[in-house]
This record gives sequence, structure tokens and C-alpha cells, in this order.
Amino acid sequence: MNRQPSTIRRTLLGAALSLAALAVGPVHAQAAFPSKNVRIVVPFAAGGVGDLTARIVAQKLAELLGQSVVIENRPGAGGVVAADSVARAEPDGHTLFLMSNGTAVTAGLFKSLPFDTVKDFTPVSTLGYFDIAVVVPANSPHKTLGELVAFGKANPGKLNVGSINIGSTQNLAAELFKSTAGIDAQVVPFNGTPALIGAIRGQQVDVAVEILAPMLTQIQGGAVRALAVTGEKRSIVLPDVPTAVEAGVKDFVASSWNALAVPSKTPRPVVDRLQRDIATALADPGVREKLRGLNIDARSSTPEQTAALLASDIRRWSGVIERANIQKQ
Repeated sequence: MNRQPSTIRRTLLGAALSLAALAVGPVHAQAAFPSKNVRIVVPFAAGGVGDLTARIVAQKLAELLGQSVVIENRPGAGGVVAADSVARAEPDGHTLFLMSNGTAVTAGLFKSLPFDTVKDFTPVSTLGYFDIAVVVPANSPHKTLGELVAFGKANPGKLNVGSINIGSTQNLAAELFKSTAGIDAQVVPFNGTPALIGAIRGQQVDVAVEILAPMLTQIQGGAVRALAVTGEKRSIVLPDVPTAVEAGVKDFVASSWNALAVPSKTPRPVVDRLQRDIATALADPGVREKLRGLNIDARSSTPEQTAALLASDIRRWSGVIERANIQKQ
């Protein structure tokens, strides 16, 4: 039986409207982001460099998103507790994870994790990089990193290299220093930065490898001397101190960094919106100045660049852990 033209037109119109509704639905959902408060889960206690970085960026990010950005501190288990909570969160862009080079270390240090560090997260952007420094006591006879390495090669087993806890980024950086410099030295771990500072000041160790920020007052006060920083470029607060590569230790690059990530199934338009706003926040002069005060070089990146950084650090630190025979947890 033939349908009347008016009936056919109504049928076609209804179908077109249905298709239009289907097409607009996802766009509407994405356009609605953010629809509520945004939460950044930080795997560190309040007051540390990572926590302060997140809070500084969150304040500006809230202005750009038009929603409150709340910091939730969930320290413990090498960041596993915080990461797992985000991996299980709704992938809608409202829950972010403060990822770091420590996240990469954890991936190589633990026998198993309740999540896949690469597959269960979508990195959005880096926030910034902060330096690790190689320091010696103020009266050390080693005036340059080259002199220290030459002594270590000529006197196997006589150098003591201080760091903090086994498996920390600083501890692995000390192990990386040994392998890249080609020296036989003893890495001595201390229970936290204050103990390490006391050891290097008291000449209990010949050299220490530590995050620059807590060492900066010791350097500026003349209690210890910085021989090198381990980033790809010189520190913004110690521009006269060479990088380890510049000082002759090829491949000794071990910057610390922070980034933001979301659960892996977060829609790409939401990821892109977050990335743009993070980049805008980090370009703000006020934000940059606050981060600079923490010795943080504010730098954003694309999701692809951030993912590549994470993957590269997982490979790097897993190799260091294996060569140093550090027992997996």
C-alpha cells in the first residue's frame, strides 16, 4: 500500500530529528563540562612541593573552568592509593590525578599494582619540572663534578653517595649517577631530607643527591656546594651551576616533574579542554612567579608528549632498579 506524500515527509522529518538528537547528545554532554567541582587527587601530604604546585595551578584553573577545583591529599604506598582512586573514578574529567616521576618509579618498583599505569590513565599535561642537585660539603676537595668522578674512578669503593629512602627518585638518581659516571661507590640511604642534610653537612657522606628546593638554603648559606643539577637545562635559581651532562657525565639526566592525568576513558574533547586551560594557567605571570619561588620551571605539554614522558621514565627507572638490584615490593 502506497503512503501519502505527507506521511512520507513526516516519517523522514522524524528520522532526521532523531539523528540530529543523537548527534547533538554527546556534543551537549561535552559542552556541559565542567558541570560540578573538579577534584585533583594528590599522592603527597599537604605542604610539599607537589601539593603546593597543585594548589597554585588549581586556583587559576578554577577561574578558567568556572568551577571550584578542590585538592584531595591521599598520601601513602608510593602514590598507589591516590592513583587507584582516580583510575576507578568516573571518566568525565572531574577527577584528576597529580602524576609525577614518582608514578613512573612506582611502576617499576612494585611487583603488581591494582591498575595499569599506562593503560588506565590519560596524561593531560605537565605542570612543571624541578631540579635534583649533586652537592658536596662546603670544604670538599672536589670543586667540580668532573673532579669527583675522577676521584671515584681512581678510588673504587671509597665514595659514599647520600640519598633519601631506597626506591625514592633521589635514591634512584644516585644509582643512575653511579652507572652513568662509571664509578664504584656506595649509595647510603637516609630516612628523609633533614637526616640527609645533617649527613652532608657533617661530612658523613662525600656527596648527596637530593631535590634542589630543600637544599637551596644550605647552598645559598654556604653549608654545602652544588656541583651540578641533573635536569636537561640549568636551574632557574642557580644559573651558574652546570648540568651533569655539561659537567661531563653523559646521560645523567634525572629531572623530577609533575603532571595532571585523568581516567583513560575520559572523552578527548574534555581532555583537550583541560589541556588548554592548564596551558593558559601555566602561562599566567602570577602562577609562573609562584612556581618559580618553589624552584619549579612551569611547562605545559600535549597529552601525547606527557604520555611519552611517562613511558620514557618508566623504562629509565625500571632499568635503574634492575641494575641496582633493588628488591621489588
